[in-house]
Amino acid sequence: MPSPDTPDGLPARHAALRILDAVLRKGLTVDAAAQGGRPLAPPDRALALAIAGETLRRLPDIDRLIDSATRLPLADDAKARMVLRLALGQKIGLATPDHALVATALPLVDGGPRRLVHGVLGTLLRRGIPVSDSPHLPATVEERWRAAWGQPVVEAARRAIAARPRLDLTFKVEAAAKAYPDAAPLADRHARLDHSSSVTALPGFDSGEWWVQDLAASLPARLIPRDANNVLDLCAAPGGKTMQLAAAGHQVTALDRSGSRLARLKANLDRTGLTAELITANALDWQSDRQFDGILLDAPCSATGTFRRHPEVLYRARPSIIAESAVVQGRLLDHAATLVAPGGAIVFATCSLEPEEGEEVVASFLKRQPGFAVALPEPGELPEFLAPTGEGFLRVLPGLLEAQGGLDGFFIARLVAPLD
Repeated sequence: MPSPDTPDGLPARHAALRILDAVLRKGLTVDAAAQGGRPLAPPDRALALAIAGETLRRLPDIDRLIDSATRLPLADDAKARMVLRLALGQKIGLATPDHALVATALPLVDGGPRRLVHGVLGTLLRRGIPVSDSPHLPATVEERWRAAWGQPVVEAARRAIAARPRLDLTFKVEAAAKAYPDAAPLADRHARLDHSSSVTALPGFDSGEWWVQDLAASLPARLIPRDANNVLDLCAAPGGKTMQLAAAGHQVTALDRSGSRLARLKANLDRTGLTAELITANALDWQSDRQFDGILLDAPCSATGTFRRHPEVLYRARPSIIAESAVVQGRLLDHAATLVAPGGAIVFATCSLEPEEGEEVVASFLKRQPGFAVALPEPGELPEFLAPTGEGFLRVLPGLLEAQGGLDGFFIARLVAPLD
């Protein structure tokens, strides 16, 4: 990553300001927001993403600092607040020197309140900027998660958002995972790297031995029964689960409505030497003359479980978005029930920490489809650190494997269809 301590990093700061504004005012993802504006050199783009990301990780605490140094409150979307947020995010998250903060912040408010920004920044730098290893999450998120999971989970989530997640790799075969250099195995066919580097430069990329996939994201595919012959990955992209299923020996049909995302999946299948039938279609409308022994439904959701890697989800996932997603998830489950063979299994999953997108969706489905039953994991299907809930579900929460780097948040349930 380029050094953030020189004034000539202004293009990256301008880009970071656009990204932060687009995320907070327009509800875009960081990746989508980064597509706007002028194209940047790769080092500047990497720096812009790092600045925006570190700012979003600590935004509530940063805003408290700003408010402590202003006589009158600044509007949430005021340019002065946005610039100060970025400057403080760099100081706390990237350890940028004070002189570089001032030199790169003031040009961002040309034609605006430069004296205000300079004064607030100077005041805070003279006081000293505290660095916390457990910054606060947005208040509304903390309230939701406290009510659902308790204060210890909220505190674990605070610690998790302060740390950049480690790189997880899923392997085609267990032997390659065990032999991978400088990596810690936390499950079968998995390796976690303590360091980060260019993915394409890592050993085994060109030969297709592995793909990048958080360990939590690998769990749903592990619950597809080993004896399931033909398996449908109903919302397949970006494709890690499709490759898992193919590597496990299943005949896989991978469906997604995004042709471009399926094209990336095809490229990864080619790189790894795995095969699957790819279909571009809307999962809610697609019909088949076949029934499937197993269906993996990793449903679209608010994605709040991915906050360690994508802190912007905490600002995008409003209650209305969560409720709308839950409705779609229920419809997808009902449709999957028409595609699964008698006695077959549907594995339903969401990378969400909201009960409305997990436990409540499945409970409602079971009332509509009383012939379906929850099936517990079999011995050896999942890593030993996971245990089902009293309902037979799997819920991955902040704090699990914290000492080893943590996991994304997930909900998973295996539902077995009636035999007749």
